[in-house]
Amino acid sequence: MKRKSYICIIVLLTTLCLFSGCATVPKGFLKLSEDNLEKRQLQMKQYDTQDETQIIQATAGVLQDLGFILADSETELGLVVAKKSADATSAGQVVLAGLADVLNALSGTPSNASATVDKVQDVKASVIIRASLEGGKTVVRITFQRIVWNASGQVNRVETMSEPELYQKFFDSLSKAVFLEANQI
Repeated sequence: MKRKSYICIIVLLTTLCLFSGCATVPKGFLKLSEDNLEKRQLQMKQYDTQDETQIIQATAGVLQDLGFILADSETELGLVVAKKSADATSAGQVVLAGLADVLNALSGTPSNASATVDKVQDVKASVIIRASLEGGKTVVRITFQRIVWNASGQVNRVETMSEPELYQKFFDSLSKAVFLEANQI
């Protein structure tokens, strides 16, 4: 009996070793997407100042003006993170889910499509502020992500927001705030 146990253990270990060596990195895993440069240009702006503290303070103020609540800040690293919650309900999505529930009820099939309708979203803004490689300037990069929950409290999707208007509004407001702080207005 002991011999069979040893043989089973050896076969199991050999199988595990063989399969663990088969793991490979998918082709193109670290390849940048074709629109990566466009996204970076949308998310970044350079300012003619070396005062990173001033930029961090202006960034925090702009995010608060836009309705965000500061969640985390590490001034030595040039990091500011803020978030806000918003309604994610879409009238079209609610109507379609209700229609699906009614049609399924008429056919005798249970359905809970209304529970999968988007309900609430959290929008998170992550800002990195660092000295430019050109010298004498500061680079600000912001990304907006959102997490959308359905009516059942489950995550429907997590995505990076890429609407140019959103980034433009932030950078326009930040440019004004930096100007006002630089001139002590």
